[in-house]
Amino acid sequence: MGPLGRQQSLVGFVLATLLGVSGQCALASLASPQVPEAHSPARVVTDEVGRRVAIPADVRSIVSLAPNLTETLYALGVQDRLTGDTSYCDVPPDAKNKPHVGAPLSPSIEAIVGLRPDLVFATTTINRRETVDALAHLGIAVYTTDPRTVRAMVDSFGRLADLIGASRQGAQLVTKLDARLDALHARLADLPLVHVLFVVWLDPLITIGQNTFIADALRWAGAESVVISHQNWPQLNFEEVVRLDPDYIVVAGNHEGEGERTLENFRSRSGWKDLQAVQSGHVAIISEEIDRPAPELIDAIEQLAKELHPNAFSSNRLGATHRHKTQAPRNFAAETRSDECAP
Repeated sequence: MGPLGRQQSLVGFVLATLLGVSGQCALASLASPQVPEAHSPARVVTDEVGRRVAIPADVRSIVSLAPNLTETLYALGVQDRLTGDTSYCDVPPDAKNKPHVGAPLSPSIEAIVGLRPDLVFATTTINRRETVDALAHLGIAVYTTDPRTVRAMVDSFGRLADLIGASRQGAQLVTKLDARLDALHARLADLPLVHVLFVVWLDPLITIGQNTFIADALRWAGAESVVISHQNWPQLNFEEVVRLDPDYIVVAGNHEGEGERTLENFRSRSGWKDLQAVQSGHVAIISEEIDRPAPELIDAIEQLAKELHPNAFSSNRLGATHRHKTQAPRNFAAETRSDECAP
């Protein structure tokens, strides 16, 4: 799928959110269900949205309800215990061979129950309250993650590892990813942020809000969105893009040659072709992993950082600078409806 078609998991969630199905608000507002009696020794933990969950002491069968969780389990080396995932799980490629329980937004409860999991992993980024609620009331342990920042995402990997008895692997993964983030910070800390427009969807034009993990990922790459909004996925009209005049346009795509094709696409579009960023060829195509709060997100951050700040990664960075506009990002907070969860 091309960068303007985008990864189905993110786009599906965004469009569902715009239709009023907010996974994050729904899961975050879940009342803590009664912790069911466990048939084996268990420990009660609080997940990342505040729910109490009884986790079996010996987790041998795991179902993942999101691509980022599946990718994380593989990174921890526990894929042999992953007995089911979703039809969107495609990283690494072996994940596509696991039994599927349907799409993240509407998985089959019957299929999940049939796999007899010791633990189900869900996430606020794409799963719905109804799914978690239904499984919890059937006595199935569901632990929900809630990644808001890159550092919080990495810390979450360690917690997931602890829950399934893979603490050593979790500590190794966290240490490695933290070291890469620290190295990025050391290279970019003194450089001005590049103002970018991150395109989630082109028609209608949808971008990211300031409280999403993608916005935080941009900051780690030495960038910031030209749009400030408390909505997770605000819509823009093109006149605002013209006024904000971003330094770069950022889209996601994984296929060879997409960068050239995408730049040509923008240059063929009325209005877009007149933007300074497009005329200058400042359209950054980065890995679709930027959409997933998973270990390979760090790869995407490093890729974008090298695109935006090449001098910081050259052998001779002494005195290297990058030209940026000083226009402040626009604040949509007072103009758009809030994504705050209803009480």
